[in-house]
Amino acid sequence: MKFIWAIATHPGLVRDSNQDSVLPTSGGTGPGPLLVAVADGMGGHAGGEVASRLAIETIVADPDIPVNDRVVKANEVISAESLADPVLAGMGTTVSVVEIQQDGAATIGHVGDSRVYLLRSGRLQQLTTDHTLVARWVAEGRLTQEQAAVHPQRSMLMRAVGHGRPLQVDVIEERLTDGDRLMICSDGLSGMINDELIFDLLSQGTAEESVWALVEAANRAGGHDNITVAAVDVES
Repeated sequence: MKFIWAIATHPGLVRDSNQDSVLPTSGGTGPGPLLVAVADGMGGHAGGEVASRLAIETIVADPDIPVNDRVVKANEVISAESLADPVLAGMGTTVSVVEIQQDGAATIGHVGDSRVYLLRSGRLQQLTTDHTLVARWVAEGRLTQEQAAVHPQRSMLMRAVGHGRPLQVDVIEERLTDGDRLMICSDGLSGMINDELIFDLLSQGTAEESVWALVEAANRAGGHDNITVAAVDVES
């Protein structure tokens, strides 16, 4: 199979720095295997940027182990750095990583509230589950999706990479086919615009055009957070 990918990242309109990290760092075309990841860092002025960078570097460093084990290893690396440097204490990051084989077999490793979406045959599906307090409340029937979208604690993570505890990584297997468009984003996108608008913009144009249209839409909605979008088109 042939894969065409595009990357867009922007600090948004409120934050002074961009604490998101993304892999690859630029667009391209190739037959695979392909590794695509978004990490949204948190923790003080510098900590979030360090945590997301360390997560991506660790995930790339050992391609011979499963993606979930790489995320667990990133958890250990970030935790150790956090303990070693008081300035970085408490830092952490989300991670959503997709490893795509040449035949379209995709393995997702996921922790946090960055998201992986699949656009297929005119339908948008969120493949990952947010590890947030409000997502848990929605699953328990205590909140509706509409209430969760505006809840003041909607960004409170229940699971993050780098916080020292034994880490549970969600693993999702998907078979990509001709015509699919896969998208990974930080919550700077999904927290600013709804899935209906994501679907509309992701459905239009090339991968490059769509990722920047999504970033621009998040900024028009207020740009309250760093915004990162990675998209992969699949061709047989």
